[in-house]
Amino acid sequence: MNGNMNGKELIARRIAREIQDGFYVNLGIGLPTMIAGFVPTGVEVVFQSENGMLGIGPPPTEAEEDPDLINAGKQTVTALKGTSFFSSDESFAMIRGGHMDMSVLGAMQVSALGDLANWTIPGKIVKGMGGAMDLVASARRVIVAMEHTARDGSPKILEACTLPLTGRRVVHDLVTELGWFRVTPQGLCMTELAEGVPVEEVRARTGCQVLISEDLRTMTP
Repeated sequence: MNGNMNGKELIARRIAREIQDGFYVNLGIGLPTMIAGFVPTGVEVVFQSENGMLGIGPPPTEAEEDPDLINAGKQTVTALKGTSFFSSDESFAMIRGGHMDMSVLGAMQVSALGDLANWTIPGKIVKGMGGAMDLVASARRVIVAMEHTARDGSPKILEACTLPLTGRRVVHDLVTELGWFRVTPQGLCMTELAEGVPVEEVRARTGCQVLISEDLRTMTP
């Protein structure tokens, strides 16, 4: 791990480097929202939120917080110059119309083939499935940002998801505090490894086979 940087920050900083100038990007609730604070200098990106906002800025400071300005996860956000607001139906028209260059979501489980489960746990009360199903079906690139294992240490990356699916074979890339993984026809392939993390640890904490890229690199923020 890099210095005093925690795992979530490493994930957010690394994914932010994938954003290209002119991209339209939807950030899921939780960890993915951190990405807005690490966009590389000189890159112009428009962040979209399902509840009807186009042009989300970095997370607000305590002085900037406005309880009426929130994202789809009800987290306070900032607005940039030129930000637009609209209804949810227009928001989902943008998403379903394939206008998102990238969608970054959290997950409870991801399979080796790119199946995603991130909307419910049977027996628990949920407010609804949200917009994840639309996003994974429509975005040009889907990246999952999550911690490698659950709080009890059990794997979240599996041969097959055991929770209800959000989408089947929809994930392109998966990023955890241990590394960057690309979903390939042959299975999950690790292309980047976090500094100081042994490959054996990654394999031990993953519930499926992990292929190792011949060009394995160190994952840097």
